[in-house]
Amino acid sequence: MAKKQVNNKKQKPTKFRKFVKWFWIVFAGGISSIILLFLLASWGALGDMPSFEILENPQTNLASQVISADGKILGKYYLKDNRTPVNYKELPKDLVNALIATEDARFHDHSGIDVRGTVRAFAYLGSKGGASTISQQLARQLFVGVRSRNLFEAGIQKIKEWVIATRLERQYTKEEIIAMYFNIYDFGNNADGIRSAARIYFGKEPKELKIEESAMLVGMFVNSSLFNPRKRPERVKARRNVVLGQMYKYDYITEAVKDSLQELPLVIDYNPESHNEGLGTYFREHLKGFLKKWIKENPKNAKGDKYNIYLDGLKIYTTIDSRMQKYAEESVEEHMKKLQAEFYHQNTKKRNKNAPFAKDVEQKSIDFALERAIRQSERWRIMESEGKSEKDIIASFDRKTPMTVFSWTHKNNRIDTIMTPRDSIKYSKFFLRASFMSLEPQSGKVKAWVGGINYRNFKYDMVKQGKRQIGSTFKPFVYATAIDQLHLSPCDSMPNGPFCIEEGKYGLLEPWCPKNSDGKYEGMRTLKGALGSSVNTVTARLMDKVGPANVRSLAQRLGVESEIPEAPSIALGTPDISLYEMLGAYGTFVNKGVYVKPVIVTRIEDKNGTILYEFVPETKDVLSEEVAYTVVNLMEGVTTNGSGKRLRHKGMERNHVYKDIMTGYPYQFKNPIAGKTGTTQNNSDGWFIGMVPNLISGAWVGGEDRQIRFASTTYGQGASMALPIWGLFMKKCYADTSLSVSADKFPKPDEEDMTIRVDCDKVTTTKDDTKEDPNDKLEGIDF
Repeated sequence: MAKKQVNNKKQKPTKFRKFVKWFWIVFAGGISSIILLFLLASWGALGDMPSFEILENPQTNLASQVISADGKILGKYYLKDNRTPVNYKELPKDLVNALIATEDARFHDHSGIDVRGTVRAFAYLGSKGGASTISQQLARQLFVGVRSRNLFEAGIQKIKEWVIATRLERQYTKEEIIAMYFNIYDFGNNADGIRSAARIYFGKEPKELKIEESAMLVGMFVNSSLFNPRKRPERVKARRNVVLGQMYKYDYITEAVKDSLQELPLVIDYNPESHNEGLGTYFREHLKGFLKKWIKENPKNAKGDKYNIYLDGLKIYTTIDSRMQKYAEESVEEHMKKLQAEFYHQNTKKRNKNAPFAKDVEQKSIDFALERAIRQSERWRIMESEGKSEKDIIASFDRKTPMTVFSWTHKNNRIDTIMTPRDSIKYSKFFLRASFMSLEPQSGKVKAWVGGINYRNFKYDMVKQGKRQIGSTFKPFVYATAIDQLHLSPCDSMPNGPFCIEEGKYGLLEPWCPKNSDGKYEGMRTLKGALGSSVNTVTARLMDKVGPANVRSLAQRLGVESEIPEAPSIALGTPDISLYEMLGAYGTFVNKGVYVKPVIVTRIEDKNGTILYEFVPETKDVLSEEVAYTVVNLMEGVTTNGSGKRLRHKGMERNHVYKDIMTGYPYQFKNPIAGKTGTTQNNSDGWFIGMVPNLISGAWVGGEDRQIRFASTTYGQGASMALPIWGLFMKKCYADTSLSVSADKFPKPDEEDMTIRVDCDKVTTTKDDTKEDPNDKLEGIDF
């Protein structure tokens, strides 16, 4: 019996020792397995792992920035990721504190893995919070990807995150990791990275963010789709307040600050960034063409790799001034809204069955214009690429479909409606188009570029891509040729009577006998008065004296590359020329006879700040300083006594024309302004180009097709359609004293160098030049 008890006592220690032994075996095996898993992960056995080189330079797609001359971001080029990196110093302290308090309170105490948080997560199965550190979340964003729903795969991903996080901690400082995390996150609504998020949601740079704004953005890290401030503001506000609570919990803000900020409503200033929105949309699209050519001629490396503006994070420094660009776009919109209302009113009031085409346009011309527009449309292109037959494509244009179309009178200039694609094309043609450009004549730097009324809906650029008949704005080239070759003075007089260039001269097949728009043919006119009032017969006489070949040659030397026929009729502006070319040419007159090719880019840098391109001005001497100044003096007459004098006077506010379409009148400019209006046949195109000593700006207005026009010259001339845009723009520029737009006189050559008389006040003026033309009060006709 005693022996049996002894045996039982021996068995108990044996069982305990076995338990201890197996415990340590399992424990050691578990630890070994974990170590082995980590080693396997680090060796790449569990899937690809980033190399040392990749950790040094993580591959993230960076948007290229288009930067204005005054340091503002005009827009970006990107395919998917609208990301522009910032460094740690550009992040406000409250933003960093909000992130650490909410996502990783012990960020500064661990080396990539928060052991305490990990144990807690395992013990409570995540019910008391996760254990992912900021470093682990960065590792997931950069290299691991979206968490798998498969538990085994998710476990492997977690191990890889741990390994990469520890490597990141060895490779980068804590500050660099914070900056990388802010830069990599997708905040939704094309807001990739903190800089885009700050600009899109609050219209500011990250360093300008307030505490509550920082808290909102940090709150979106949990899930930017679920916590989208545009779609779920209440949910986002609640999450923002949680972040503020965390900041108080870890002593980053006081309780009083927390309470006051949590009471604030959620306020965002949404500024979408896309290729269709923002400042300078037409300019940015034109800039792509410049960059495409530059990339083709400048490979990235010896292997011939090409730069990619959508991925490589280039910085393109442009000549555009963001303030002037803003004023230009505002001026175009303000005037075109008013002008469009009058155009619509006249077509509906007078029951024009051809609207928007003019009453006298034949139906076959209308049908041709609509058919051409249909075949050039995006719908046609897409359906054709899908292999649809022409019959099916045409049929689709007559089926009603939901669509969004342009409207001046609705929010965001858009309206949802249902109509046939054919009707939508006719509807879009109802809108008059416009363009505007401004440049600095001494440097050729383009300061503002507005290619149309709305880029989203009307993408065709009318600054450089589109060309239209130039009308009387071509006449200064004729006068400049005559002054240069014949040494004429603005004070010289010529007959205002009927004039013809005979058949056979200059290749004419029949006599060319231009008419004056006012129907008057009597007396004498000084050159200054004739240009100011756009007298066609005087211009024709000058053309006959110098010949079309010489005028054409001068226009080409002034930078006009468009086709100019060698015919007398070019004197009245029959060639199709772009606004871009015209401003470059006019700049030569202000710049003392030196042509400077317009420039839009000053510098290009790569993502590291290395300069890849710097512009070199392209200049050439075209006219003497004396001749150039004389032409400017001539053109000043346009705004003092000619078709552009409405820029100066007042008192016509009650006149129905001024009330209807002279947006911004009275302008009451008192400083010297040289310029020229232009109107083409049947009022199809209206032009105005105006110059002050350090800025030249020009505007064009017309229909998409030449048959779309005002019936009356009173409304359809350049002084009515285009001049108001210039007037509005210059009023805004002069009001902004930071721009330093000159109001001084045009620089005059030294008296001893002047051999051409320009002071016509000392010369006896002809009767016709002293008499005020009644048309100038209202119309200032300028054919």
